[in-house]
Amino acid sequence: MIEGYELLMIRLPLVSPFRTSFGTETDKECILVRALTSDGHGWGECVASPDPGYSAEFNESAWLVMRDHLIPSLLRDQPDAAGSPVAMEWVRGHPMAKAALEMALLDAECRAAGVSMSRRLGGVRREVEVGVSIGIQGSSAEMVARVAEHLEQGYRRIKLKIEPGADREPVAAVREAFPDILLSVDANGAYGPDDSPLFESMEEFGLLMIEQPLEPPDLLGHARLQARLRTRLCLDESVASPEDAVAALELEACRIINIKQGRVGGLLAGIAIHDLCREQGVPVWCGGMLETGIGRAGNLALASLPGFTLPGDISASARYFHEDLTEPFEVSAEGTMPVPTGPGLGVEPAAERLAAITVRQETIRKE
Repeated sequence: MIEGYELLMIRLPLVSPFRTSFGTETDKECILVRALTSDGHGWGECVASPDPGYSAEFNESAWLVMRDHLIPSLLRDQPDAAGSPVAMEWVRGHPMAKAALEMALLDAECRAAGVSMSRRLGGVRREVEVGVSIGIQGSSAEMVARVAEHLEQGYRRIKLKIEPGADREPVAAVREAFPDILLSVDANGAYGPDDSPLFESMEEFGLLMIEQPLEPPDLLGHARLQARLRTRLCLDESVASPEDAVAALELEACRIINIKQGRVGGLLAGIAIHDLCREQGVPVWCGGMLETGIGRAGNLALASLPGFTLPGDISASARYFHEDLTEPFEVSAEGTMPVPTGPGLGVEPAAERLAAITVRQETIRKE
């Protein structure tokens, strides 16, 4: 039985600012969730950001909806992890908050049973191929330099963030410098339907994919753009649920899907999208949200499923943090990262480190 939930707001400084088309992050501020049981606990991480730039959800909204609505429902109904989505479905939206609570329940259950999260989800790999996402740089030369650094570290796929005014030139420079690497771009929805000629001009770069070129709601626009391109479109923000994935594939709005468990409502929803895409022969990969070691462990467990055939954005801890919350994750020289095999997520926050970076804490217990 779950006796309560602890919410912790933490703040970790990033090694360097991470710039995308919707803003620049200098710190990782997020909510951790700990499910408290009579004989143990389980951890979850919410991938919402401090402001609603990436999605409508943000830290304050996630904190409030968990504290005032979702957690009271879970404490009252006491569902297992598999039943938690149904117990929370009365609250519209808020997939990131729901995903964090589901992860904490799954972790607690797996710890109690002595099984790894990967095994619980149906994973088949002991290590996964990883890529890296590189934020927008000040110049093409800087972008080429960053790419060189990450290739030296072993990453198997390079993704460049782009935005209007910082797109074709840096991509061309990287492709000229590294003609044979797996290269993709990510616009985070920064372009409109009139920008089709830009993406057509990028066909010459032999990109693995173009990720989320248009606004998230515009599935028809993506379908029209995909029909004009040989390069595969990948949807990220457009797919916030398994139902969104069904619609995107039926409309032929993409040929690849990026599954971020927090964005789609949890690990179990991520499995549903994985299964759908695998049935239809559509590649999927696991996206990252600058997670701490807790969220990164969940991503690795999900990415160990058989349908994740492309390297994911699951970078080494040192890529973002001088000191992670847990034991750091590292990338091998072969561009892989081991999947944790311990009970549950297989990681535990260091108590002193957690205390040092916690800026707010609140516990909600069963009445």
